[in-house]
Amino acid sequence: MNPDREAVRERYAAAARRALAGGGTGLRTDADRLGTGHYAGAGIPAEVAATSLGCGNPLAVADLRPGETVLDLGSGGGLDVLLSARRVGPTGRAIGLDMTDDMLTLARRHAERADVTNAEFIRGEIERIPLPDASVDVVISNCVIALSADKPAVFAEIARVLRPGGRLGITDVVADDAVTDADRAARAAECLGGALTAGRYRALLRDAGFAGIDVRITHEAGEKLHSAIIRAGRAPAGTRPAPDTA
Repeated sequence: MNPDREAVRERYAAAARRALAGGGTGLRTDADRLGTGHYAGAGIPAEVAATSLGCGNPLAVADLRPGETVLDLGSGGGLDVLLSARRVGPTGRAIGLDMTDDMLTLARRHAERADVTNAEFIRGEIERIPLPDASVDVVISNCVIALSADKPAVFAEIARVLRPGGRLGITDVVADDAVTDADRAARAAECLGGALTAGRYRALLRDAGFAGIDVRITHEAGEKLHSAIIRAGRAPAGTRPAPDTA
C-alpha cells in the first residue's frame, strides 16, 4: 500500500506549524523519536534538534567533502541541510527540498538564526526534483523515501540529478518481509505505510541504474520496522559498476 500524499503533507505541515508557534512537533511515533540520538557531538542547536523527525544520521553515511553540492530530499526543519552546509564549507552548497511550505518556512528560519549562508531551501516533490540533470554530487535523505507513493520515480530522479560518480547516502526505514497489507493500511500516513523491504529497496535502486548498493539494517524503529542506512553510486561514464553489497 502506498502512502496518501495529502495525508502525509498535512501531517508534517501541522508539525511544522506547531514548531513555528514555539511548541514541539506533536509527532510521537517510534521512528520520529529516533533521529537526534545519532548526531552525538554534532553541536545541533536545541531549537533545530527539537524538530528533527528522522530515523538516523545520513551525514554519517554520505561522507560529505568540502566544495560538494549536496541535496537533501524531504529536508523538513533543515537539520541535515545545516549540518551539510557546515561539512561542504563555503565553496560548497547544501540544498533542501520539501513539499511543505510550513516546513520550508521553519527551515529558513533555522538557517537564518544559525547564520548559514551556503544553504537554500526549495519547494518541490521528490518524485519530480526541480533541479537540472547532473547538478549535485551527493543526495541524502532521512526517513522520507518510505513516505513516497512512487519510489521508482524517486530513484530515477535521484539518478538524473546526480553527476557521474555521484553518490546516494541515506537513512530510511525498511519493513519486515512479514509485514501485511493490513499492517500498512493501519499506519498509512506513517513510515510503515510505504516502507520497502530491504530486498525491494535493492531491486528498485538497481532498476534505476545504481551500483554498489548497500542496504544495512541498524536498529529497530517500531513494530515490523527497522532503520537502515542505504548507500549506492552512479558509476562514472565509461566504467563498470561496482557489485552490490548484501
